[in-house]
Formats: sequence, C-alpha cells, structure tokens
Amino acid sequence: MFRRTFWFATGAAAGVWATTKVNRKIKALSPESLAAQAANRAVDAGHRLREFAIEVRAGMVQREAELGEALGIDAAPGPGLPAPRRFAAIENTSTERTRVQYTRHSHTRHSDNRNEDH
Repeated sequence: MFRRTFWFATGAAAGVWATTKVNRKIKALSPESLAAQAANRAVDAGHRLREFAIEVRAGMVQREAELGEALGIDAAPGPGLPAPRRFAAIENTSTERTRVQYTRHSHTRHSDNRNEDH
C-alpha cells in the first residue's frame, strides 16, 4: 500500500510540475509577453548605448586635454602675442535694393541659360 501511495504522489507531483512548466512557456510566448520582452531589451540597449556615448565623450575630452598639453594649445598666450580676433556680424542697414532685377520683354528673345550657344 505504501508503494502505491508513493508512486501516485510522485506521478501527481510530476504532472503538476509539467503543467506549470508548460503554462509558463505558453505565457512567455504570448504576443503581450513577447512585446514586453522586446521593449525591455530595447530599453536596456538604449541604456548601454547611452553609457557607451558618455564613455566616448569622456575619452575624447581626456585625449583633447592630452593633445592640448602636448602641443601647448591650452597655455595662455604670451605677452607678445595679440589677442585672438573676434568676428562681428555685419548688419545691413541700407534701405536701397542692391539686387538687379532682370525682366523679360515680349519683344526680345533671350534666354536666361548662359550655357546656351547663340
């Protein structure tokens, strides 16, 4: 009797375990679950890409500092050097039209295409 009870309990436990395993796999392969997994992976990839970009920028800043130090670019200009130039935008305050406007007359035959042979 003990032997039959043991095998019955073992079979029932195996059945429950197999049913649970199959139900979990079915839920994992549902469209909603697949979409959620894809979204999570995309977010993780975005975080990794952002961290990589931050590391690249930090490396660029470090390398530029090394190059500036090696070339003496970061050093303050000596007393004999002039101050760096600053270019100002030129503002056009003139009210006159400086463009020449071309008009076509009906009695003249000419083309705007200058590459054309005459």
